[in-house]
Amino acid sequence: MSLNTDENYRYLFYVTLSYSYSILRPIAEEVVNKGGEVAWFIPDGSEAENYLKNEDNRLIDIKAVKMFKPDAVLAPGNCMPDFFPGIKVQVFHGFDSGKKNKFNVRGLFDLYCTQGPNITKGFNELQDGTFDVIETGWSKLDKLFIPHCDNEKYSIDRPVILYAPTFSPKLTSTYQLFPFIEQLRREKDWQWIVKLHPKATQAEIDMYKSLECSQLRFIETSDIMPLLQVSDVLLSDTSSILAEFALQQKPVVALNNRRPEGWMINFTEAEQVSEKISLALNIKPEQLDKIKQHCRSIHPYCDGQSSARVVAAIESKIRQGVSHLKRKPLNLIRRLKLRKKLKYYRWA
Repeated sequence: MSLNTDENYRYLFYVTLSYSYSILRPIAEEVVNKGGEVAWFIPDGSEAENYLKNEDNRLIDIKAVKMFKPDAVLAPGNCMPDFFPGIKVQVFHGFDSGKKNKFNVRGLFDLYCTQGPNITKGFNELQDGTFDVIETGWSKLDKLFIPHCDNEKYSIDRPVILYAPTFSPKLTSTYQLFPFIEQLRREKDWQWIVKLHPKATQAEIDMYKSLECSQLRFIETSDIMPLLQVSDVLLSDTSSILAEFALQQKPVVALNNRRPEGWMINFTEAEQVSEKISLALNIKPEQLDKIKQHCRSIHPYCDGQSSARVVAAIESKIRQGVSHLKRKPLNLIRRLKLRKKLKYYRWA
């Protein structure tokens, strides 16, 4: 591991999906403001390639990564190449939405920068001495409460409904809700914004693109923040975006959520969607109180400083090193899969 001064630590961001940018760019800004260096590694063919900026320093292969000698490598996803230099840091791609594998230690990370008390508790309970856990808040949300410069593009003088489903075939609502959204865009004086998951199938994309009209906009973007800010209600299913949206103290509506809780308006029959959205648009005080209580448990940080806390936590660990951690499990199959994906078979 390279040993740089606090002012010029080198950070590498490992990215495969476009949602990673909204999580990592606030951290990148913090690093650069402190005099550090930032680079990006995006495997060829990844969906995230389409959203890289011209000014981003992209490392094109493993040789370039080795030459860059990052002090820390960050990933919002659950996987991280073990052969990259630097401490490996998980910064999460969403809140705990009840899907499988949220609390799954795969022996690939040295540090988990957790979003709030519930995630911190979950990983501390899995503590086996092979990683550290530091609660920092979530970098993606630093700008949630600051009006986005693109808000005007999406604002309109009628209720705005954001539909953002998950991609999981067993959990997504895309097919169930499609005919009802098609109908509601004509019958209700609502403005629809549809933002599908980066892993949505081409069939799902084509379905919802076909609905585009003055009442419904289909948006493809790596920055969902303005969509969250301008919308009055979020419609989804089992997705962590429900929690992100609720942090604005706005109501969420979910079809067949895998783990329905009192702070969300859950429903089980697709034909109920109009009724439930109407309920959300006229939210009751007791429902709003449930939302506020939930927000305190998942992300109590509203100061916009989570990125600064992430960088401070990482720098502390860079200085400390990882010698205090126990040897990680081999997890040979997953490591070999990553090497195959990146076409890297050297063990040095």
